[in-house]
Amino acid sequence: MKASRIFINALIIYVCIGVFFLIMDALNLTHIIYLRLVNFIFVIYGVNKTIKSNFHEGISGYFTNLGAAFATAFVSLVISLLSFMLYAEYQGGEEYLKNYASDYIFGGWEPSPYQFGIGLFIEGLAACAIVSFAMMQFWKDKVEKINAVDDAAHNPH
Repeated sequence: MKASRIFINALIIYVCIGVFFLIMDALNLTHIIYLRLVNFIFVIYGVNKTIKSNFHEGISGYFTNLGAAFATAFVSLVISLLSFMLYAEYQGGEEYLKNYASDYIFGGWEPSPYQFGIGLFIEGLAACAIVSFAMMQFWKDKVEKINAVDDAAHNPH
């Protein structure tokens, strides 16, 4: 598991999410919740790219690749969240976030910017775990033969 691969793929996810968010904001589409699900596509792409690169370099092991997948998604979450919070502060702080609070997991309650950030972080952690485990289900037979019996007594010669 190379740290450089994790950071490069996390940056790819970050740039894709950032550009998509800025386009949504410029077109006034941030209130459409379903468009936010497109973020999953970017995370899936970056996580898959990490696992695929590990596979091609011969880095095997379910938990090794699961850790790399989660680390990729987590690094992109942290830098995306920090960037969003800075952007929200630049756009007006609490006033800007009031537009988002009703559409997110807060159910009409108006959280402070820090509470909003914590809520997004928890939501992002769940997404990191879901995407990482889902991608490992796709890759598990390729990175590790978990169900294969490889001893001499069970394999015909």
